[in-house]
Amino acid sequence: MFSAILIDKTDTGQKVEVTRLDEAQLPEGDVLVDVHYSTVNYKDGLAITGRSPVVRKFPMVPGIDLAGTVVESQSPEWRAGDSVVLNGFGVGEVHWGGLAQKARLKGEWLIRLPEPFTPRQAMAIGTAGYTAALCVDALVDFGITPERGPVLVTGATGGVGSFAVILLKKAGFTVVASTGKLSETDYLKALGADEVIDRAELAEKGKPLQKERWGAVVDSVGSHTLVNACAQTRYGGAVAACGLAQGPDFPGTVMPFILRGVSLLGIDSVMAPREKRLKAWARLARDVEPAMLDAVAHEISLAEAIPAAEEILAGKIRGRLVVDVNR
Repeated sequence: MFSAILIDKTDTGQKVEVTRLDEAQLPEGDVLVDVHYSTVNYKDGLAITGRSPVVRKFPMVPGIDLAGTVVESQSPEWRAGDSVVLNGFGVGEVHWGGLAQKARLKGEWLIRLPEPFTPRQAMAIGTAGYTAALCVDALVDFGITPERGPVLVTGATGGVGSFAVILLKKAGFTVVASTGKLSETDYLKALGADEVIDRAELAEKGKPLQKERWGAVVDSVGSHTLVNACAQTRYGGAVAACGLAQGPDFPGTVMPFILRGVSLLGIDSVMAPREKRLKAWARLARDVEPAMLDAVAHEISLAEAIPAAEEILAGKIRGRLVVDVNR
């Protein structure tokens, strides 16, 4: 038996509770993992609260991230004792996820725990940091260099935003952080932000083309914020879009794309191929000081993950929530 958060359908919505499950109830997979740590991401918040139809199969153990140790393996790639990390692949949506003490998974979904991180540190990074690394890799691969101008990071006090600031600064860029929490200016500057601006500058409907300000953008917000970011991007720049905290809509025009040659780069972290995952985690291992993760992450228990879901959707969480599933 093991402890897990379980989401199930009811006549009026859904029920979410910490419960005890039998290992025999785990879904199919060729690798059994003892989970040490998981996280609460924005998507987990949507799943746990039922605010969005993230969960597509019930009952469901949420948690799109996990780090742990292989207990049993029928996969030729893994053996008992291996330390592994998982991000995405529909885990916590259509396959039982990481907010539990055990998980049965497909070996091809796993990567080896990157040195120099511990399982807790890997989850302090989690999908948020991994997604930020995918964004930075996409901009660099596109050809964006520090000489093109400052890079805007929206939603900067969130998980993706925090790591985007760290990684961009490490890569030599001038970083401008946009946030609704100007009280967190010192936090953002400690991560590497050169300037902090109020998200109100970007959150409302703006002109189709605006003053050119950014060489590139990492956006986790969507909606008007993403539209305005595109409208303010310099000629030939690029915008990496990876989130929808403000909304999934794109209420804009094609003007930045056809008059300034701006490129909108879509970043998918869920089904990204292994080579992109390994490249992203290599950037994280190279550029994120393990000691810095203490400033970004806050640890909670499995039961505390349920109320934390509401807080993360309300924008009350700074940085990352790491879940110790064994307490």
